Amino acid sequence: MPRTKASELREMSDEQLMLTLKETTESLFRLRIQAATERLDAPSELRRHRRLIAQIKTILTERQRQRALAQGGPEAIVLVKKKKKKKKKKA
Repeated sequence: MPRTKASELREMSDEQLMLTLKETTESLFRLRIQAATERLDAPSELRRHRRLIAQIKTILTERQRQRALAQGGPEAIVLVKKKKKKKKKKA
């Protein structure tokens, strides 16, 4: 899988990004299984796949927030943000 630049990812449509995300996630899964069962030819592939997944998710989130802003104003961003989980205190 050739290295994809962020500018190339930003030029893709949402459907293309989702397809690339799915393929990369499946490929990362296969690499993890291979790493657990045998030696990897290029261990750096794991890192590269994780970073690509993070880049794609970041771009998709940015687009989602831009659409929410365009539709509902600044109040819409509050709805887009994820809720933080509360940590449970140990007794």
